[in-house]
Amino acid sequence: MHAPVLVLRDSLKRESGTKVHHANIQAAKAVADIIRTTLGPRSMLKMLLDASGGIVVTNDGNAILRELDLAHPAAKSMIELSRTQDEEVGDGTTSVIVLGGEMLHVAEAFIEKSYHPTVICRAYNKALEDAIAVLDKIAVSIDVNDRPTMLGLIKSCIGTKFTSQFGDLIADLAIDATSTVGVDLGQGLREVDIKKYIKVEKVPGGQLEDSKVLKGVMFNKDVVAPGKMKRKIPNPRIILLDCPVEYKKGENQTNAELVREEDWEVLLKMEEEYIENMCVQILKFKPDLVITEKGLSDLACHYLSKAGVSAIRRLRKTDNNRIAKACGATIVNRPDELQESDVGTGAGLFEVKKIGDEFFAFIVDCKDPKACTVLLRGASKDLLNEVERNLQDAMSVARNILKNPKLLPGGGATELTVSAALKQKSSSIEGIEKWPYEAAAIAFEAIPRTLAQNCGVNVIRTMTALQGKHANGENAWIGIDGNTGEITDMKERKIWDTYNVKAQTFKTAIESACMLLRIDDIVSGIKKKQAPGAQGPSKPKIETEADADGEQILPD
Repeated sequence: MHAPVLVLRDSLKRESGTKVHHANIQAAKAVADIIRTTLGPRSMLKMLLDASGGIVVTNDGNAILRELDLAHPAAKSMIELSRTQDEEVGDGTTSVIVLGGEMLHVAEAFIEKSYHPTVICRAYNKALEDAIAVLDKIAVSIDVNDRPTMLGLIKSCIGTKFTSQFGDLIADLAIDATSTVGVDLGQGLREVDIKKYIKVEKVPGGQLEDSKVLKGVMFNKDVVAPGKMKRKIPNPRIILLDCPVEYKKGENQTNAELVREEDWEVLLKMEEEYIENMCVQILKFKPDLVITEKGLSDLACHYLSKAGVSAIRRLRKTDNNRIAKACGATIVNRPDELQESDVGTGAGLFEVKKIGDEFFAFIVDCKDPKACTVLLRGASKDLLNEVERNLQDAMSVARNILKNPKLLPGGGATELTVSAALKQKSSSIEGIEKWPYEAAAIAFEAIPRTLAQNCGVNVIRTMTALQGKHANGENAWIGIDGNTGEITDMKERKIWDTYNVKAQTFKTAIESACMLLRIDDIVSGIKKKQAPGAQGPSKPKIETEADADGEQILPD
């Protein structure tokens, strides 16, 4: 007798779950649509107003999504994807969102036909494993010491960015910088720490062509006493300290009660002797340049300048670490612990130059620097910021190749190959998972389709021609040239992608789609604000499943 009620409740429950899925999928598609037009070399730029009222002009997927303030939790998690992608491999931030959005879009039809999300996720994970296997099959190894190949590869990866109009400039800077700071870990592995050891210094003015990678470091400081200290020293001996070269101050407020006037003089003399001792210990090693992260008193400055030593104070810790890596010095904590091996002798020239209105200190021409500075010049701040963003991407690409020197075809060719391989394999899959598996195969075509849309060619004709070429699996390198919209061989056009980026894009997109599909309820933990003069807290209302249907789960 009670059976019909149970059935009704069950269908209501499923319906409310479907609504949440539908809302999540719509949110993800909305995020994907925002940045879909920024994929590929002929992409549009977006102009963003940031929180402080400044403007950002960019077509970097991550930079755009960073500025968005979205209320929907599913949309927030999509934005998180591009940030993950940016931190992990530094490229493919737009592709990962477009692909993730498409995976959810094709799943919508199955959700409406009452497929269980777990079944769809299982099929997607199977598709991901097979896609990675296809990537392994078509990947090509390259020699990282072959500079023209590396240049071509980095150019094709940042050809979609705003600075591609400046030709090889950014690619050159990226290769020089990453090959400088690369450290061999043995067993053919190389570690490249971009964040720590490559500093990008943006100086407005001059032309973009004046940008260069220094064989050493530069920082925004002048010597302590400009008139007395030398501003140019060839082959300097450098000592780096991270202690103050001044009299020790008390930890807390110290009162000294002196009865006789002579005691006061003794006290001052003790301070002077303490500083003099410190300077003598430093000068024992005959340095030409002393750099400290902390303060440097006037007296110490006098002793050092008398000995013909230049000094720089209050330097950032990160800058100090870079100088140590560049000239082979060791940062010392106490002057009395100095040894000859701590003195940096690897630098070829120390020089202070005036660029624009500010003084910059250069420590350059180092013998074997393991840190470097990229000096960017350009007309405006906005331009420099965009160039810096593109340079970060280019350096990430160079780092990925050094870590894993394998290539895949760009221009949507990889996705089409994967799609064709999965479509073939789907016929051998038994059971209900066959259809979502096939849908995942079709979703991969979103990337070449978007590329075709963005360069303004006839999308349907182009896609049909591409699918036809890939269906018989004759050439995995046939893709779409994002500049002209022609269907060509990617090897000839030198349009490549790195293996790391592609693999990470696929993994992130599919795993996130699975995660969003498995959400069947959104519960808000935020209290609603009560209107002034309203009643006190009413009795808690117990909801039944029947109420869930008529209730609006998400605000419009």
